[in-house]
Amino acid sequence: MSWLSFRALACKSLPVALIAGMLSSVPVMAAERGSVTNLPLPRYVSMKASEGNVRRGPSLSHRIDWVYKRRNMPLLITAEHEHWRRVQDRDGAGGWVHYSLLSGVRTAIVEVELLNLYARPDPSTQVNAQLTMGVVAEVRECQTDWCELSAGGYRGWAQKGAYWGVQPQEVFE
Repeated sequence: MSWLSFRALACKSLPVALIAGMLSSVPVMAAERGSVTNLPLPRYVSMKASEGNVRRGPSLSHRIDWVYKRRNMPLLITAEHEHWRRVQDRDGAGGWVHYSLLSGVRTAIVEVELLNLYARPDPSTQVNAQLTMGVVAEVRECQTDWCELSAGGYRGWAQKGAYWGVQPQEVFE
């Protein structure tokens, strides 16, 4: 192998080797934490208010891009800055909302035509209710593949994936 071909090969493989070496030496990081609340990011919350301005930046001087008009709508917090939270809705649209408009109550929005709520986290059990697309339900508890939802006075378990507002492997009581 000539010096020229060795140099060309080394120049191509050196950046790959450096990156691979750096990645293998970096410890696996825990979930990112909010700089204000020290809570995990991203995390789901819901709209506490029946109306909330979504701004282009984290202050009252920033332009209002649109207004959320649905109480209990699930939102995903992706960043924090002082009293402001950057949120996204299920369509990926987002902006900055004042923290006082948000609630820690977990909700989810149904994304399928008809969602069965079962008596227990088992599809062979009795169906307690059916929720239609767009219904917002409170998320009471989540196991690995199922969450207990409550809406309109009805309560039951639904498999994950048919509603937006929980992470796929999220578990909580």
